[in-house]
Amino acid sequence: MRPGDALPSISKEVTQEAIRAYAEASGDFNPLHLDPEFAVTTHFGRPVAHGMLVLAYIGEMMALAFGKSWPESGRLKVRFRSPVYPGDRVSTFGEVLRVVEESDGQLRLECYVGCRNEGGEEVINGEASVTMTRENRGDVASD
Repeated sequence: MRPGDALPSISKEVTQEAIRAYAEASGDFNPLHLDPEFAVTTHFGRPVAHGMLVLAYIGEMMALAFGKSWPESGRLKVRFRSPVYPGDRVSTFGEVLRVVEESDGQLRLECYVGCRNEGGEEVINGEASVTMTRENRGDVASD
């Protein structure tokens, strides 16, 4: 990978079932996500997906792009920009910004990453980095 290269995109429909499953897995049962009667009283006007559920799609993209290097060394710094609602389709995006050779011969890839809704609005965006060991470098080229 080189600066300017795109990361593989993942597209998902966010369903109320996925939101409920995420609540079960995370223990986050905030009624904003699960109770339509409560959610209608908020400024969102309806249930919203957990931000961390949508962020997990970016993690999935990074794992697809970088394999085991992602869980071993990956870092994310993102901002949640807009809510995602049940029924929304979101797509991840990412681009390699820099490839830096470290003193120990490993490569650190710095990327711009995020997730967009169907309208093209970035609902999450930020930075990710991952370190590739000599064994996992493959065809990564440094600056």
